[in-house]
Amino acid sequence: MKLACSLAAALCMIGCGATSQRRAFEYMPDMARDAAYKAFAPNPVTADGLTLRPPVAGTVPRGYQPFYYSTGEEEAERAGRELHNPYSPNAATLEAGKALFETYCAICHGVNGKGDGPIASKIPPPPSYTSDRLKQFPTGRFFHVMTLGFKKMPSYAAQLSADERWKIATYIRSEIQKLPPQEVRSEPQR
Repeated sequence: MKLACSLAAALCMIGCGATSQRRAFEYMPDMARDAAYKAFAPNPVTADGLTLRPPVAGTVPRGYQPFYYSTGEEEAERAGRELHNPYSPNAATLEAGKALFETYCAICHGVNGKGDGPIASKIPPPPSYTSDRLKQFPTGRFFHVMTLGFKKMPSYAAQLSADERWKIATYIRSEIQKLPPQEVRSEPQR
């Protein structure tokens, strides 16, 4: 009896096994691969007939960084007090910030940040980054303005990621305004 059971088990294992020339036998393939539905196709299995499911309430996309500020002078000041620059002014950050600044900002603000870009004569000229007033702004305020815009300046949140906006702010504070590293990467003041 033991020999018969062992022989039957061995035959079953050999019968299911694959060789280099042939696939293994599959019993109940629907257990391994179920029917796939296209994302926007009707689905008879779900209660509402839709295949694509809505996200669960409160779902946050990967990489999303909430921004709890609104537009306006008071909010820009608050962002300047509360936001912390995650970048130190090292060579890699400054090089990336410079490339981004020249691509997105120099058209209005000018290569040296003096508000004399190629289209500055056609729009209300932007303020100079080297002015005493803008040198007093914390780095977080520059980030806020790039994120939400301010007066005539539009938001750049759709064009630049949060990291890219911080790199530009670091570049402005370090290379254009010539501030010391501790002011470029200022701690939030609560």
